[in-house]
Amino acid sequence: MRDGLGVNAVIQARSSSTRLPGKVLRPLAGRSVLGWVVRAAAAAPGVDRVVVATSDAADDDAVAAEASRCGALVARGPLDDVVARFGVALEQYPADAVVRLTADCPLLDPALIGRLTAVWRAEPALDYVSTTLVRTLPRGFDAELVRAAVLAEQVAVAQGPDREHVTSGIYRQPLRYTCTGVVVTPPADDLRVTLDTPEDWELIAAVVDALGDQPASWQAVVALLRARPDLVALNEHVEQKKLGQ
Repeated sequence: MRDGLGVNAVIQARSSSTRLPGKVLRPLAGRSVLGWVVRAAAAAPGVDRVVVATSDAADDDAVAAEASRCGALVARGPLDDVVARFGVALEQYPADAVVRLTADCPLLDPALIGRLTAVWRAEPALDYVSTTLVRTLPRGFDAELVRAAVLAEQVAVAQGPDREHVTSGIYRQPLRYTCTGVVVTPPADDLRVTLDTPEDWELIAAVVDALGDQPASWQAVVALLRARPDLVALNEHVEQKKLGQ
């Protein structure tokens, strides 16, 4: 913990995804998809603890066990109330801010996560810092930092889709919450390296095969995909689920 400002990375994970069930436990180059995310979070500068927030359903016992095996702390809460799960994680493992990550982004870049923590540590009054406020990175490098008091407020007041999407009740209220974002140039938001479908799996497996069993930089992933349009074509038709779906 640095300067009294503790930051926890909280990874939401469940086994019951609709389009690719069990995806977070799939083996990818010798470790699970969840293991990739835990490793990236643990390697991120400015992150003090890594917590996996899974559900208390029996289906997710395996997710909790894998999280522990990978060295993460575990918090368990309601399956269908994700923001409540984050509330449990914050209550069990207090912090001044939380970096929200999802377990379907195995190619997360630790340096990018660290950039969020650095921005917030320089200006701790910020309520929300993310890589998605203005999307310039490929989908799959999503990371959002939320000040703990603001997250606790969302746990208490969020309704409808905001309870599933955790942070949407924050960034949709820029007059209430102080939000800022990390952007990159040239933009690469046309690319997709998140895991939601079999086509996504083909692409991610090919990227890992090319770059190796290590957390690669987002620049290396983008450079590879710009050089390999055949890989991009694998999942370029996949539509991201919309907010509230």
